[in-house]
Order: sequence, then structure tokens, then C-alpha cells
Amino acid sequence: MTAAVAAPSEVRTHPIALVPAVLVCSAAVLLFGFQLRPPGYAMLVVGLVVAWLVDRSGRTERLLPDLALIAIGQAIISTISLEAELSNEAMVRFAVVLGAAVAVPFLISRFLYRERVIRFPWRTGRRWTRTQWLYLIFVTFAGWLILPFYFITSGVYQNWPTVTEPNEIARLFVGVNAVGTWDELFFICTVFALLRRHFPTWQANLLQAIVFVSFLWELGYQSWGPLLTVPFALIQGYTFKLTKSLTYVLIVHLLFDAVVFCVIVYAHNGWPAIFPLVPAG
Repeated sequence: MTAAVAAPSEVRTHPIALVPAVLVCSAAVLLFGFQLRPPGYAMLVVGLVVAWLVDRSGRTERLLPDLALIAIGQAIISTISLEAELSNEAMVRFAVVLGAAVAVPFLISRFLYRERVIRFPWRTGRRWTRTQWLYLIFVTFAGWLILPFYFITSGVYQNWPTVTEPNEIARLFVGVNAVGTWDELFFICTVFALLRRHFPTWQANLLQAIVFVSFLWELGYQSWGPLLTVPFALIQGYTFKLTKSLTYVLIVHLLFDAVVFCVIVYAHNGWPAIFPLVPAG
């Protein structure tokens, strides 16, 4: 059984729709980047009010319902600290809250709005091209070359818990891959998909990148990390637009995350010794 990504449903739109969309997406900078919850919530509310006004004026259609789903997801995420922890309680908390941030907008869209804008196309029925396979090799090499230098020279690996025991390393592996998978479900299949309904792809991509990068900042990708995470978020959105495959963008992401996992372990322990260009932390 295959699942194709339908083109975004046609709705009436207008350039003024960017105003509430920017407000809603930029609230992530306050909520996650600066961890200023009340001002972030206020920006979400203002953005939704403006969306309601432009919908009511007839310039746009269904902008409020779609931005509301993005706002709900952000609000759910903001109920917990995104600081990396490996305790049982922290992992359960992450699983429940981040899972709800994907599930609640999806369920509202599917069963309340009765729409299929949010989709998770695991299988598209298309074979990957040679370019796609070569890109996976390039991604792995680029991660191996760049990520150790970023994590270790900036010291941001210390934003993740020290892992030395086998059970700690296993928990880190699970956590890194689980969050990476969630990233694509929320930022690409939810936020990006909803925004593409109202805006050209490049605008929707820039807007989703604001939310994506803000989340990654609180998660620990700080210092000069946005120089890496901004291009990564934009490329992931563009790759999804080209391939229409959640599976493909997820594999790209998890290849990066495999390198991230190895770098964090290496920075704390000096092994695996597969990063000769950068010494351990």
C-alpha cells in the first residue's frame, strides 16, 4: 500500500497572511529560544487574532484554523523543558508531550476539520534515484566532517548528559533518534504542510525553519549552531517538497543524528575514535 503526498488544498490566500503567520512562527523564538513563555503565548494569541481578522475580511480562507494547529503544537511543547535528560521520568515526559504535539493537531485536522492536510507519507511508490542515494552518502560525510568540530570546539556537547555506562549510552541513542524522528513528523509533516497550503514553498519553508531552529536551540544546538541548523531545516523542507517522502527526509535526519550520537559519546569518552580531525572534549 502506498501513500502519496497530495498537493496542498487550494484555499483563498493573500500576502497579508504573512503577518499572522510570522507572528505565530516567531513565537517559537520566545518560547524555545529565550524560554519566555508569557510573551511567547501572547504572540501566539495576537497572531491568531490577526488571522481571524484577515479570514473574516475575506482576503484569506482557513488561515486561522491552520495557524491554530501550529500554535497548539508549540504550546504543548512549551509545557516542558527541552533540556536533554536521560532519566526514566524525563524520557516518558518527552515521549508524552512531544507525541501529543504531533497527535493533537493531526486529530483535530482529521476528525474536527475533516481534512487531510497533515499526512505522513512513509511510502510513495517511487524508487529513489541515483542522486538521492548519492545525497545520503554526502550527508553522512558532511556530518562526519562538520559536526565533531561544532560540538567539541564550541563545547555544546556539554548540553547533553555525560554518558559513560552502557545503559546511559543506549538511552542517549534512543533519545537522539526518537527526537530526530519527531522533528520530521512535526516540523515538516505538520508545520510545513500547513503553511504550504497558504504560501509559496520558499515562504513556508522559511517560516517552518524559524520554529525548527528555535526548538533545536533549546534542545542544545547553541553557540554558533544556527549556522548549521538553519540550512539543515531549510534543506529538509526543500527535500520533502522534491521527494514527497517522509521516509527519505527521515533517513537523512537520522544519518545526521547517528553522527551526533557518536560525537557526544566521543566527546565524553574519547571513543569511538572515528573523528581524527578533532580531539575529544
